[in-house]
Amino acid sequence: MRRLRHSLRWALIKAAVAGTTMVALAFLIPLGLMVQQTARDRAFTAAERQAAALGPALAITTDQDAIARAVASTDAGAQGRMAVHLPPAEAAGAAGGMAAATAATAATVGAPGPAAGATIGEVRALDADVASAGGQGRSFTVQVPGGYALLQPVAVDTVRTAVVEVFVADGDLTRGVATAWQVLSGVALGLVAVSVLVADRMGARIVGSARRLAAAARALGAGDLAVRVPVDGRRAADSPEELREAAHAFNAMADRVVHLLAAERELAADLSHRLRTPLTVLRLNAASLGEGDAADATRHAVAQLEREVDQIIRSARRAPEDAPAVTVGCDAAEVIRERVGFWSALAEDEGRRWQLAGADRETPVPVQRGDLAAAVDALLGNVFRHTVVGTAFSVDVLATGSSVIVLVGDAGPGFTDPEAALKRGEGHGGEGSTGLGLDIVRKLAEATGGDLALGRSAVLGGAETRLRLRARPDGTTPTRVGRRRGRGSLFAR
Repeated sequence: MRRLRHSLRWALIKAAVAGTTMVALAFLIPLGLMVQQTARDRAFTAAERQAAALGPALAITTDQDAIARAVASTDAGAQGRMAVHLPPAEAAGAAGGMAAATAATAATVGAPGPAAGATIGEVRALDADVASAGGQGRSFTVQVPGGYALLQPVAVDTVRTAVVEVFVADGDLTRGVATAWQVLSGVALGLVAVSVLVADRMGARIVGSARRLAAAARALGAGDLAVRVPVDGRRAADSPEELREAAHAFNAMADRVVHLLAAERELAADLSHRLRTPLTVLRLNAASLGEGDAADATRHAVAQLEREVDQIIRSARRAPEDAPAVTVGCDAAEVIRERVGFWSALAEDEGRRWQLAGADRETPVPVQRGDLAAAVDALLGNVFRHTVVGTAFSVDVLATGSSVIVLVGDAGPGFTDPEAALKRGEGHGGEGSTGLGLDIVRKLAEATGGDLALGRSAVLGGAETRLRLRARPDGTTPTRVGRRRGRGSLFAR
């Protein structure tokens, strides 16, 4: 409960209660007062109708028995709430004028003496109030014990006026008001309850979405890189637009974090793999040192360094992901010439004949220079690592308007299982190999929309690795450009 009091959901409920209560009071209080006034007006209106019902009878006769029967025939008379104050039987002559009218009026107030008129029914109003009503000739109400008395003057003839008194009890003035207030209070409570329910449901949607977002953020912070906030489906559709945008932003951020971490792992693995090229040279040179303590120590140090580099590569590539797309470019022909020149020195030492063709003209590709150099080193390093000393190799560059193809072939035994060789990134390539060289080359090709294929060299008869880098979206048949050149070229005529 304490947690609920400090939650957004509770705040929405309190706001809904406050707003609905103010609106309900603004409408229901005036409505209740109007109902109360309506009940009061209804009671007095009914009393006036009861008094007016005796007008025809008084205009016909002032006989007490007849008037008593007329009073008893009304609802108010039957309930003992009506009285009739009759004028005296003696009427002033017409010549009496105003004096006679005044005397007749004075007689209606029930003044003591033989000239006073008769009274029928239970009287509650004071004589002075009755006289005032008859003298003024208009009806009004006076407060009496237990309620009010309506005094209604009725002309009997030209000079005499009777006064009809109708009692209105206090209960009649408030009849139905309590029930109306109860109904209105129930309506107000119902509105508040509905508003609380609606606010609670809305708050549950908002709070649920916010909690899912917070849980995803905590999971991401704890290292769960696969966590995502659902942005589709019924639950997501019920979330506010702002929280859906926040969920999209969170998912984009999580994807970017995964992307950056994957790129960092790839970079660490690639940089470590680049160390294998000079290590290969060191290992081959150390093998030619002969026997002796210094030679053994050098070979041991090189082997230990290779193991450490292999461990770094495996650790960095433990959870591989696609690296970010590379948008910078380089001249593939220049990079290939440089790397083939580097490996040519080692090829001379091992008596390997080599050749390079198609690298005489500028060949732009959308990859980083260092990444392409690492890929070429991986392909040439595989030739030196997996073929015997003296085995010839060749490098061909083919270019079209859409792609650049690099063919690396050798005169070795070739691939016994090309498909398994392409999966070496998931296994092992033998002793002294991390099995990641071809995987690095494949990822570089796929980053540009190209591919990597293994086969048999049509020229040398051994293995051939085909690296295709996508340069432009249009496709044409690849053609060989430039001419072959090389030290100890197999094709020198």
